[in-house]
Amino acid sequence: MNLLALIFVAILANNIVLSQFLGICPYLGLSRKLETSVGMGLAVVFVMTMSAIVTWIIDLFLLQPFSLEYLRTIAFILIIAGLVQFVEMVLKKTNPALFRALGIYLPLITTNCTILGVAILNVQSQHNIVETIVYSIATGVGFTLAMVLMAGIRERLELATMSSYLKGAAVTLVSAGILSLAFMGFKGMVAL
Repeated sequence: MNLLALIFVAILANNIVLSQFLGICPYLGLSRKLETSVGMGLAVVFVMTMSAIVTWIIDLFLLQPFSLEYLRTIAFILIIAGLVQFVEMVLKKTNPALFRALGIYLPLITTNCTILGVAILNVQSQHNIVETIVYSIATGVGFTLAMVLMAGIRERLELATMSSYLKGAAVTLVSAGILSLAFMGFKGMVAL
């Protein structure tokens, strides 16, 4: 039951974008088209899960035993950047079609603060490896859900008639705020 609650909280009640406000740059910048949002979301799920596992292992077996917890942030940044580069090289050699499909998303993920945020949240919450994997996947799904919802809203807004003062960034930010308020309704449903 605890894992189901963790999944619910990560996707809806404590959404990484709409409640914790991590990953706002790709959320606002890449949510113009549905296809772009889905591609970025799937790439984030994969890299987030892989980096959370690696950072959890490094923290447990290297940083904590030698009392190097103060190096977590820099170590996690280096691990994430290295992991993204490694995944990019492996995909380029083994699966060129998938590499082309992910395109620019892999390098963009290196600077996506949700990846680092989830790695740090897993360690701070003292999740075990199963909880780390489940939380990372669910958080990635929550990120993808937020991206897809915003892309759908923005595609519909392009067809809407509105004042020139409201078009563009203004209506996007208002929509993001309303979507964030809608997700706040899930906050009281599960307590962890």
